[in-house]
Amino acid sequence: MKYVFSLFIALLFGSAVFSQDIISQMPSVFDSIQANIPHGKIDSFSYKSKTVGTTRQSLIYTPPGYSKKKKYPVLYLLHGIGGDDKEWLNGGHPEVILDNLYAKGKVEPMIIIMPNGRAMKNDSATGNIFAPDKVKAFATFEKDLLNDLIPYVQKHYPVYTDRKHRAIAGLSMGGGQSLNFGLGNLDRFAWIGAFSAAPNTKTPEELVPDPAKARKELKLLWISCGASDGLITFSKRTHDYLAKNNVPHIYYIEPGVHEFKVWKNGLYMFSQLIFKPVDTSTFSKYPVVGAPASTNVRGADYPQILANHRVIFRIKAPGAQKVQIDLGRKYDMVKDTSGYWNVTTDSISEGFHYYSLIIDGVAVADPASETFYGMGRMASGIEIPFTGGRYYALGNVAHGDIRIKNYFSTVTNSWRQMYIYTPPAYDSAVDVKYPVLYILHGGGEDETGWARQGKANVILDNLIADGKAKPMLIVMPDANIGVGGFNAAAIENGIKLFEKEMKQAIIPFVEKNYRTINDANHRALAGLSLGGIHTLYTGINNTDVFSYLGIFSSGWIVPMMNKTADAQYAFVKENADKINANLKAFWISEGGPEDIAYKNGQIMLGKLDELKIKHTYYEYPGGHTWPVWRNDLYHFAPLLFR
Repeated sequence: MKYVFSLFIALLFGSAVFSQDIISQMPSVFDSIQANIPHGKIDSFSYKSKTVGTTRQSLIYTPPGYSKKKKYPVLYLLHGIGGDDKEWLNGGHPEVILDNLYAKGKVEPMIIIMPNGRAMKNDSATGNIFAPDKVKAFATFEKDLLNDLIPYVQKHYPVYTDRKHRAIAGLSMGGGQSLNFGLGNLDRFAWIGAFSAAPNTKTPEELVPDPAKARKELKLLWISCGASDGLITFSKRTHDYLAKNNVPHIYYIEPGVHEFKVWKNGLYMFSQLIFKPVDTSTFSKYPVVGAPASTNVRGADYPQILANHRVIFRIKAPGAQKVQIDLGRKYDMVKDTSGYWNVTTDSISEGFHYYSLIIDGVAVADPASETFYGMGRMASGIEIPFTGGRYYALGNVAHGDIRIKNYFSTVTNSWRQMYIYTPPAYDSAVDVKYPVLYILHGGGEDETGWARQGKANVILDNLIADGKAKPMLIVMPDANIGVGGFNAAAIENGIKLFEKEMKQAIIPFVEKNYRTINDANHRALAGLSLGGIHTLYTGINNTDVFSYLGIFSSGWIVPMMNKTADAQYAFVKENADKINANLKAFWISEGGPEDIAYKNGQIMLGKLDELKIKHTYYEYPGGHTWPVWRNDLYHFAPLLFR
């Protein structure tokens, strides 16, 4: 009666008024038999399968108090590649878990069907379970399920026959089947659960070709996996696609590997949510616990990222006296009895961050992490996931290429290297010429920065696919030139040499070897931090070469570079009309007040206003970091070459 009244109020006012609780992890004793509660029953039945051409077996669980005079919803629960219809019974004991949940009043009465998902005449889990015919049989089971098993269950048991009372879930291979069959047949299933989905899982684009339909039809889509499971990538790619397309789902990652501990917990949590009113606002609150960072080397469990973006670091250094993690802030690690040093950080902001181990005072790269050239040396890097970062996530779009090119510089009289992004179809559209964005890294970085840390190619692939940016080349040169050093003389020497390098070596090489449109209206120059200073100097002095300038987290360094800045402001004052006429976009951004370049940037903006130079200012919080600069490129690139 309470639910009916709540439903009436929800219909009356147009929104749900109930609040769905977050389901917690299964208590350790919850899969143990309790003698003093009602119990359901495990039985078996046989059904004729026209799909396979034989009679097949299945287990069935009927709940406590089961009556043929009542109707029940049905959960079809599928096993893994090495199992059969008895795998859940022997390894997971769903009857015990469900009995205990019924006793607590936490689940709706339901029937659970545990079939053999290997749809072939000899469906035993013997011999080579990875043989092609046995693997194929797991796909064939879709027809057996829909055309033979479900009709049999509906004919012989008191079950509801509509999709809203039918769920499918499974572990490993069965998890892949659940996603494939459930999402492929939304007219049959409204509740879908995948526990550690295996490589048989279809690509996200195949699973959900119509996100709008999925949003409308799905009651609950549950995806869970162990954080150290080698198959987690299949769950994550599905989650990433669903998040990108705003399809509500629960993505739950817990400590563990490919094991029944994880799968039992998945069933425990999933079963409490199905066949009930759904509050999708709670879905994002389920934790992603201890997922290895995507920047870890293959097989490395640590660092692990927690749900709130705190990071667990674990390093083995039994002979060390003191170990720290340097993530901009230094964290002292604590040594355990086995020689491992451990620490959990505060919440780390989204995107890419450099970090180092400091072992007895020496900063070194973490052997568990990929390394990146930054801070003037090879350093570790960690990627913190971010739902809003879909624009720099790999997607099912046409992809361009990153090309590494060596060229001879007449300025330095040496061989140098640049990275070049060519857009999709560059090699096939042989008659098309392209505009060029020349983009520069920061101090202590090199030509690899925008390609690796910045994900420039992925950002442009996605922008081009969405029709938000023109297809273009992106040239990423090495701006490290001159004597080096962080002082006014060294920086001024470097920016003057790089202007020559750009005009006498880089642009001529690109325009000789690539199909480019060779005029100022089709050239842009941008850079971050020190690369922004290069852009200010080379770009402002050469508006007959570049019509678009982007300055990310930069500005003349005061008071150290007052002399250089004053000279340019004098040049700008004398050439203001020309600069305003030539520049189609002069785009300046900072990473908020916490950006170390923020004060210098604000001083520069004031001078540009004073000199009446047209420009656009954009601010994105995050400080002096790659998450900010990725976002800058995402917003700057669509302005170009229009």
